[in-house]
Amino acid sequence: MTKTSSEQLVICLDNEGYAASLERRKIYVVLPDTEAEQHGMLRIIDESGDDYLYPRASFSPITLPEPLKKAVLAS
Repeated sequence: MTKTSSEQLVICLDNEGYAASLERRKIYVVLPDTEAEQHGMLRIIDESGDDYLYPRASFSPITLPEPLKKAVLAS
């Protein structure tokens, strides 16, 4: 899986209602979805490895140094 430096990363703050799909304090990749964002949602690659919509309020964006970001995306 090749990722680019433009990928947005978020950390999960609240997984209420999604305990099987999301882990609190875990970093997730956000896929661009402007329609979802207009409805307060983010398209997240979750624990299943697939992408689903989740409430934006459950996450906080994070910025990592490029070498660390590449390491996170490679795992």
